[in-house]
Amino acid sequence: MAETNSSSYETSWADQWDSNPDPAPETKKSGNGTTSKYGKKVGEGFEKTKVVASTGARKVKEGTSAGLQWIKDKYHKTTQKH
Repeated sequence: MAETNSSSYETSWADQWDSNPDPAPETKKSGNGTTSKYGKKVGEGFEKTKVVASTGARKVKEGTSAGLQWIKDKYHKTTQKH
């Protein structure tokens, strides 16, 4: 199979087996400014989601740490009695 890509980048597996050109990216046009309004709201939603995910991850980390400490304490109590 002859290589049709003459760029300086290495070809990927998909480029080697895909003979169709990549589709052109869609360009979105803003009609009356609603796109920017909704984009701002979506951005705010993502920010809230990021905060909630961060808080959740911190709680999981703290809970895991507390659980492991509890197991460690229980193990040391049982090994000291014998």
